[in-house]
Amino acid sequence: MIQRLASSEFFVLGLCALLLAGLGPFTPGLLSAENLVNVLAAMLPLLLVAAGQTVVLIGGGIDLSATAIIALASVAGSKIMTLSGGWMAAHPAAVPVAVGAMLLAGFLTGLTNGIAIAWLRMSAFIVTLTSLMGVSGLTVWFTDSKNIAELPAGFLSLGQRLPPALGIAAGALALTHLMLTRSIYGRWIHAVGHNAATARVSGVPVPLITALSYAVSGLSAGAAAILLTGRLETGSPVLGQTLMLDIIGAAVIGGTSLFGGRGNVLWTVSGVLFLTLLDNALNLRGLSHFVIMMIKGAVILLAAGLDVVRRGGREE
Repeated sequence: MIQRLASSEFFVLGLCALLLAGLGPFTPGLLSAENLVNVLAAMLPLLLVAAGQTVVLIGGGIDLSATAIIALASVAGSKIMTLSGGWMAAHPAAVPVAVGAMLLAGFLTGLTNGIAIAWLRMSAFIVTLTSLMGVSGLTVWFTDSKNIAELPAGFLSLGQRLPPALGIAAGALALTHLMLTRSIYGRWIHAVGHNAATARVSGVPVPLITALSYAVSGLSAGAAAILLTGRLETGSPVLGQTLMLDIIGAAVIGGTSLFGGRGNVLWTVSGVLFLTLLDNALNLRGLSHFVIMMIKGAVILLAAGLDVVRRGGREE
């Protein structure tokens, strides 16, 4: 019974409804239209990067470098287009070139991680943790630990106006969903996550599939950087630094398995929604950042426990 309930696609959506019903009457403003729109806007960058993390987790890996990639992409794009001495300051093509650079920075960093993991057979945990440290240090050094302001209005609108931000997130989510459910890559990444050795014997190009999953994760982090940088109006070497718990947690809460082979980006949407609503409600209740982090950590730990329940209690 518990296993069947936890495996339901609507389980987390039910938790979202319970959260709103339980805290709504006691939290002024939580159910207001303005606040719900703010929740939607706040969840879009997290949704982008969590979707990429979902792909990696399905393949049996983990990417700890996503937050560093967000900062790197933010700085790379901002350096190109800032009106205060940018490499293409006030140039008509500055914004599209900067956006392309942000996506490319994310893709290449993720691909580098994937190559080290897939072909050099290094630990995903060690590679992405090292990437997190190295890329974070590089970004801070490159900017002299300073934010980059005076970004073009055309770029800022991507993160500050809901229609373009929603369009970017929905488009990326749709492409990722189709890739995982309607393409041979989707079948192969699930096979790799279930059992890489068996997949290899069956003719699946395991190293290529694994490397591409990290490239997708990096690309997703670059896309998230576009929305976050636009929303905050500045390129920051520490942008997204506090998101790691939410990135992995949203995927796991949504039902993606930490053991690989199981997951869906549409499930991740519900995980992102739940975490964003929880964070919003607790902030409106006036709780401190540290208390909120502890509560979210406990929720994610429970989600990891549910992951075991979904697998019938078997870890092998």
